[in-house]
Amino acid sequence: MFFEGSEKKVEILVHNEKLSLLNDVSDAFWAELVIRCNAKILSSIRNAECKAFLLSESSLFVWDNYFLILTCGETNLVNSVEYFIEQLGVDTIKHLTYQRKNEYYAHAQPSCFGDDVKRLTKYIPGKAMRFGAMDSHHNFIFHQDNDFKAATDDKTYEIFAYQICHDASNHLTRHGLAANDIREFLKLEQLIPDFQLDDFVFQPYGYSVNAIRGRQYLTIHVTPQADSSYISFESNVNLIDLLPIILDVLKPSSFDLLCYNETQFQTLTDKSVPQDYVSQSLVQQKLTNGFLVNFANYILPTQQFTQATVFEVDGENHEL
Repeated sequence: MFFEGSEKKVEILVHNEKLSLLNDVSDAFWAELVIRCNAKILSSIRNAECKAFLLSESSLFVWDNYFLILTCGETNLVNSVEYFIEQLGVDTIKHLTYQRKNEYYAHAQPSCFGDDVKRLTKYIPGKAMRFGAMDSHHNFIFHQDNDFKAATDDKTYEIFAYQICHDASNHLTRHGLAANDIREFLKLEQLIPDFQLDDFVFQPYGYSVNAIRGRQYLTIHVTPQADSSYISFESNVNLIDLLPIILDVLKPSSFDLLCYNETQFQTLTDKSVPQDYVSQSLVQQKLTNGFLVNFANYILPTQQFTQATVFEVDGENHEL
């Protein structure tokens, strides 16, 4: 059974003097915004500074002055952006960033990055670029082209792990696996102690968790199937420091790092990435909106022959 775990992501900052996303916008608005991209809200948690909504396809986080939504599967996230603009007006937007990574089966998606950018630029002028090689792991980023400048301490960390080890895949696809079992397996208490958690175990496979503490957040999304395993982490907590724990649990054959405004990226990765992994791609770019973006793809080099993958000729079309 295949599921496209690769996410699309939108972050929208608003002019706080015009709008408070926590105080002026209802949960019904967010529910409709999520429906527009072909997902739905499953549950939510909140504190004084953040609302976190767990979605059928990933997550939505809302703070007073900005919101962040990630969706996977065959969602069309630009639909949600259009809904936001239709309801609240483009003038409420202080800055917008749209990000999309390469998919396993891009041809099954309702749109490509180019389609998405054409729709977004009907409302917002912007710049687009690719981080990473086109024939390998990469991320596309589109950002609004205006006078916005990001604060230097506005940092985000993303990890994308591919082809997790056999033991991890077997554990995460066990029948009857409970949320507490997955929390323990992923060592969440060690990664994020004292965070408020909201998680969901999908059937037959899959797991999502949102975690918040004050303005800090972490979200993890697990697609554990052996043929297309993919696990993503995103947080404003320094995930590079936590890499040794994450890699020890998952032992992926490759993983990507994408960080915003981490000026010590090289120093941190030299310390935290095991020497077994080799960097295939390393991209650094200072965007005109002030964000310093670092992207790196790491692989475990194959040391011995493996067997070819055999498909059923009358199986799912995306495999052929």
